[in-house]
Amino acid sequence: MKKLIYTGLALTMFGAISAQTNPVITGWLQNNTVYGSHYVAGNSTVIQDNVLANVQTVQYSTNYAYVSTHGIPAYPTGPFQDGNPSQASDQDVIFKFPLNPTPNTGTATNTNAGNIGVFVNGVALFDYRDGVSYSLSASADQGGPGGGMGDGVWNRDAVPAEMAGFDCSKGHPAMGNYHHHQNPSAFKLDLVVLSTVCNAYDADGLYTINSSEHSPLIGFAYDGYPIYGAYGYANADGTGGITRIKSSYSLRNITVRTHYADGTNVTDGPAVSTSYPLGQYREDYEYTAPVSEDYLDDHNGRFCVTPEYPAGTYAYFCTVDANHNSAYPYAVGPTFYGNKVATTVNNITETVSTYTPSSSSVEDVNFDLKFSIYPNPSTDFIAIQADGLVSNNITLQLYDINGKLVRESQIAQGSTIWYLDTQTLYAGEYLVKINDGVNSVTKKVIIQK
Repeated sequence: MKKLIYTGLALTMFGAISAQTNPVITGWLQNNTVYGSHYVAGNSTVIQDNVLANVQTVQYSTNYAYVSTHGIPAYPTGPFQDGNPSQASDQDVIFKFPLNPTPNTGTATNTNAGNIGVFVNGVALFDYRDGVSYSLSASADQGGPGGGMGDGVWNRDAVPAEMAGFDCSKGHPAMGNYHHHQNPSAFKLDLVVLSTVCNAYDADGLYTINSSEHSPLIGFAYDGYPIYGAYGYANADGTGGITRIKSSYSLRNITVRTHYADGTNVTDGPAVSTSYPLGQYREDYEYTAPVSEDYLDDHNGRFCVTPEYPAGTYAYFCTVDANHNSAYPYAVGPTFYGNKVATTVNNITETVSTYTPSSSSVEDVNFDLKFSIYPNPSTDFIAIQADGLVSNNITLQLYDINGKLVRESQIAQGSTIWYLDTQTLYAGEYLVKINDGVNSVTKKVIIQK
């Protein structure tokens, strides 16, 4: 059953959107100059790869968008420190998305193992699962890389279970298919940090959570509906200010695992313990109907106004808790709101046009030019972290007080950070010029010795 809560608000489902303004066409990060990179354990110097990052082409017909990508992000991937032998590798895939998604008026479709959506940088979205479930006969979790076969009744949640294997951007590969189960922002930027992997590797990701702004459009689910970051308008009609959009799922108050939340008697799972803590399994959660418009429905979405859809759309949100740690069900699920029609294709078999972004399509939400520069003053390094989502390459130039250019680099679209080693620079005042090709801003930094 679809659960939509609106306090005296009537919103009409948006009609067909023109090709040049439809976010399913215009919302992707297109790139043909920036390549992927990765870290290996124990080496904090990034290794450049020869596979293009983000999305390479977007084509569209009357009813569909075709998105060609290698599935590689602009931010570095790895290391994966749980023994995962895989690295992020070229997927060379074409995704087919509906231009005008439709709600499912019948039985909701469960999300599945593997891809259930695609982020705007072409990287895959997975749901909560990791292919492991509890086996009563073995008295242990089984399945996945560890082998064996679980009962499929108490299904392990990948986000807490595989924490040690996520990189700084909260992603990891499955047989080369790099993906996120959760909000794709760096661990180090959470208000309470759950993983220390960013201590040794750059705190990069697809976007930076900004609690004062509506989060960017960061992807599309396999039913064609958009996925946003963690913050949105408090009210579905776009009013009420910005707030964290919250999951309506919470942990059950249980000590044994014998029944589901709806009372169904099922094959037993392990008792709640330090070895099998509450939250280890998806079935440890229960759903409560939304109490206000900033809480989501059972698919982890709501019908609402967003910056890209001023007339309203159904939209999913990547839910986090008050500490910005990922909150179940994380993005989409456990069922889809709409008809699941997106797929991958080997060839495009209908007449299509190619979408070419222009500088005029750059959204002003990036600029503002909002960046954090730290530490300032600096002794060893300066980090420049972009707020929100970077949709165009950002040029960064460091000038000394006499106007001499001493360093130049960039933050690539779909990444968030630049680190500058200042150990070889003289002490004094410097200026950082930040430019996206249309707008620019200059910040003062101080280097101390």
